[in-house]
Amino acid sequence: MSFSVFNFHPHIAAAIQESGYTVPTPIQLQAIPPVLEGRDLLGLAQTGTGKTAAFVLPTLQRLLNGPRKCIRALIMAPTRELAEQIHEYFEKMAHMTNLRSAVIYGGVSKQNQARNIRNGVEIIVACPGRLLDHLNDRTVNLSKVEILILDEADHMFDKGFLPDIRRILKSVPAKRQSLVFSATMPSEIRHLAEDILNNPATVQINHTQPAASISHALIPVEQKRKTDLLKNILTQKEMTTTLVFTKTKYKAKNVAQQLENSGFRATSLQGNLSQNKRQQALDGFKSGTYNILVATDIAARGIDVSGISHVINYDVPDTAEAYTHRTGRTGRAACTGEAFTFMTSADNRMIKLIEQTLGKKIPRETVSGFNLDAQDLIVAEKELSARSGQKRKPSTTSDAAKYKRPKTVDYSKRTFLKR
Repeated sequence: MSFSVFNFHPHIAAAIQESGYTVPTPIQLQAIPPVLEGRDLLGLAQTGTGKTAAFVLPTLQRLLNGPRKCIRALIMAPTRELAEQIHEYFEKMAHMTNLRSAVIYGGVSKQNQARNIRNGVEIIVACPGRLLDHLNDRTVNLSKVEILILDEADHMFDKGFLPDIRRILKSVPAKRQSLVFSATMPSEIRHLAEDILNNPATVQINHTQPAASISHALIPVEQKRKTDLLKNILTQKEMTTTLVFTKTKYKAKNVAQQLENSGFRATSLQGNLSQNKRQQALDGFKSGTYNILVATDIAARGIDVSGISHVINYDVPDTAEAYTHRTGRTGRAACTGEAFTFMTSADNRMIKLIEQTLGKKIPRETVSGFNLDAQDLIVAEKELSARSGQKRKPSTTSDAAKYKRPKTVDYSKRTFLKR
């Protein structure tokens, strides 16, 4: 089935053809028709499924008829990178329609943003915090908004944006079309969706399942040896474009710096960077100046880089859903990808949850010289027992011996920690 089934205006259809799109993705196929009909929509889909086009294309179609030079569509996103990506996609698809878009986020001049809005735009893509600043300054008027879209709603909750969103909603007409897109549906987001959506169509595209085109592997390693292991893998394997995930901003910066000092073309993307530096890192990764990008989960939202060959979880994520988001950065657009996760002895519980989400055991790979130390496993067991309130006798030499294993052991058949 081609995009012609949607009967888009010739100007939009031409932009779709110019972009090389031929076949709609499942979420586009299911979401576009109800949006074109003017229905509210709740879309649940993982990263990389094509949901941006699922709301951009029908939004442009619905805005073609109606007034110009007033804000008629508002899209809210949790990060500057994602807001910029959506804005650029609107511009790409609307360049023949005379519909104009502006983007609003922190870290850059409010005056320039206000000037762009005064010049007359029909679409605003914004991060909630900076949009609220403009509302307080009366430089933005949302009284004529016809379409409201929340993208990555679950992540806006993670960043604490829900109070800002509720304040912004007071400036938007009650009579409007509303779309909410999210990868997961925690109770807070479900309540928000119930508040702002009216009899919505619901589209759910395996939103907790990673793409079938991605292969997964766990590599057991001591915490202190992760960076050495990362360098080893980057040297040994064919990794054309690699995204590395860490838990903290400091670690992302530190790991990228160590890779750069070792001769790798690496950079970092994390919250402590200025907007200029963030854009330079992202542009450099897109252009190939850097082939390794070390990022945190928050900073990586909005990264739209085709052809990422590998994702490496330097740190195991905090949730199974986050694992799906991370690994979904590779294996896109009918390409295959690989995801490696560095697993310490303290990560067993989360790994089990991730494997439950995948519906299968993740293969364990061993890298010569980087096997887990038996004593690490005993320490982790003691810490886990303490957290669960269980009493445990001090570890003995026999305890350590019990965990020793040859380097070629099949980790999928062993359990590191007792519960």
